[in-house]
Amino acid sequence: MNLLQFTGKAICILGLLIVNSTALRAHNGKIAHARPLGKITIDGNLSDWPANTVKYNISTLSAARPTSKEDFSGYFQVGYRTEERALYLAFTITDNDFVEDTSASVAWNTQDCLELCLDATHLSFGSGVASFMYSQKLRNTNQSQYDPFAKAASWDLMKVAHVQNGNTRIYEWRIELGDQFAVGKSIGLDFNVFDKDANGNFTINGWGTGEMKYRNAKSLGDIILMPQAQPLATVSGNVKWDRPVKVRFPHAVMIRSVQQSKTWVAASIDSNGNYSATVPAGKYTVSFPEPYYYANDTLFATNHKPVSIQATANQQTHVPGFTLSGSPVPDLLPAKGILHDFNAASGKQLDDFIKIYQEYYGIPGVSLALIKDGKIVYYKTYGYKNAVTQEKVDSSTLFEAASITKPVFSFAVQRLAERGIIDLDKPLYEYLPYKDIEYDERYKLITGKHVLTHRTGFPNWRWMNKDNKLNIMFTPGTDYNYSGEGFEYLKMVVEKITGKKVEQVLKEEVIEPMGLYHTFFTGNDTLKRVVSNGHYDRLPTYDPLPDAPGMAWSMHTEAKIFTRFMQYMLDQKGLSAATYDSMFTKHSDFKFDPGDPQPRYPSYMGISLEIRETPYGKSFGHGGNNGDFRCQFEVYKDLKMGYIVFTNANTSYFMLDAMRKLLVEGKE
Repeated sequence: MNLLQFTGKAICILGLLIVNSTALRAHNGKIAHARPLGKITIDGNLSDWPANTVKYNISTLSAARPTSKEDFSGYFQVGYRTEERALYLAFTITDNDFVEDTSASVAWNTQDCLELCLDATHLSFGSGVASFMYSQKLRNTNQSQYDPFAKAASWDLMKVAHVQNGNTRIYEWRIELGDQFAVGKSIGLDFNVFDKDANGNFTINGWGTGEMKYRNAKSLGDIILMPQAQPLATVSGNVKWDRPVKVRFPHAVMIRSVQQSKTWVAASIDSNGNYSATVPAGKYTVSFPEPYYYANDTLFATNHKPVSIQATANQQTHVPGFTLSGSPVPDLLPAKGILHDFNAASGKQLDDFIKIYQEYYGIPGVSLALIKDGKIVYYKTYGYKNAVTQEKVDSSTLFEAASITKPVFSFAVQRLAERGIIDLDKPLYEYLPYKDIEYDERYKLITGKHVLTHRTGFPNWRWMNKDNKLNIMFTPGTDYNYSGEGFEYLKMVVEKITGKKVEQVLKEEVIEPMGLYHTFFTGNDTLKRVVSNGHYDRLPTYDPLPDAPGMAWSMHTEAKIFTRFMQYMLDQKGLSAATYDSMFTKHSDFKFDPGDPQPRYPSYMGISLEIRETPYGKSFGHGGNNGDFRCQFEVYKDLKMGYIVFTNANTSYFMLDAMRKLLVEGKE
């Protein structure tokens, strides 16, 4: 892996059924129709449900599969009651090996249980999910913090009954939708039914495909709250290519009601280009959910305006066919980087490039600045702080800088070293013993330079180990392994020997000398007002602001301000020439996992910097990846040019990887 791929902060996301993250979808293509119900008692006895209530099959989503229908099979039914503004669900599960965990360590994967995932707001561009994990001893919830309904959702809105009759389990649910209830509206819903057998076999089952349903609204199906007498109509159509190509079709089309603005569904496109959906009779528009999609490592455009149709009751309505161009989107990367001869036309080319990558990869917000001849020649912000609220990014919006924190802290430490406050070749334990690793005597070999060059032997983060304990992977100084843990140890040492909090050290050694103001390492009222949301797969996340500074990951800043750090280093200020020479010298070779792409030009670890030897001379820089934030800066020393890009999305790696080609090096 290279520096762009390392996670800076401790993020642990439960991935239930991972699929191709570049496959764009509205919802997962499943559609159900909820009809009004009479009086229903939530008791696990379904005799009060109408006999003609439609049964929707539960499918197996995981690689592990049931051995038979008796091992696992099931269906669910759905309806609503206007009087209670409530949705009703009934699950009937056949399982010949029911496992129930009543221990204190009960978890989603230690037993049979059911996780219900609900998107009541149901915005077509993405809204928040509230999920509820249910078993005898488990009542977990996951709630989106940016969606008002999901944020406030709790078990108080639920009533659940669970009954076991031999090999059959019944789950009966009532969910109060409150202000989000409206007859005729569609809502998002799906679930995971976890089946644990005594022999260890474990399957994940649900209604439709999709990963991380507990937070990803686009992995849910659509349920329409049907009016009592509203007849249904079938809408179908076909997508085809304008020439023979072996490229998969987009995932789905979006079918949106003209009369009911809160009603829309996604219809899956099969391998032959066909799609079909059953919806209430009425007027609709049919369109693709996104203007671009990615297939066969190539970007294609849908380039179609919505088509209007009249869906006739009890009939099939054919949508005029969509013909897609088999020609990929024209190559956006020039033969020569546009920063060499930057002008107004170059700025337009850059803006178009950013816009297309934002639209395809789902990157809500970007903060970007370019340096040429050692000066800022372009600065711009793009898009949104939050994809749902659509509050715009501006010059005051701050992004998580993730691992770009490391070279900033490293600069401060090297300033201390030049004044003799710390000896970078002295074992750190002589300054401050470290109880978390003292069981391994090899830790007494670790120096400050080992930390700054990632040669401590520490893992990136201890939470990545199965036992969550800090360990040493090799004798310090003998090999390379990227590590945030080392920076946390060095932070504690700096605070010990200076007698100051690390933020005060940073203020004195970096922030004030460089004028790097509007940069923060811990949460405060100002940061709370201006910080962007991060995003996973186009949907906002909510992470509490750091309550303690992390020297591997916690800096918050933006592009224009951060160019001051880049310019300071380009002008080789604040440190001696010898120190700068050492910073830009190879201290470690990077390690790459099998199958990882090799770098275009020689690259290696300097002192907390990625150094690249390009035809344009040496460059120095660093990437950052906090999961829901990604960023990259790079400076070409001889050309005196460079760039810094901050994004608020997990999907921006491809854009960041392309920036050096667009701006400086040209396409390969």
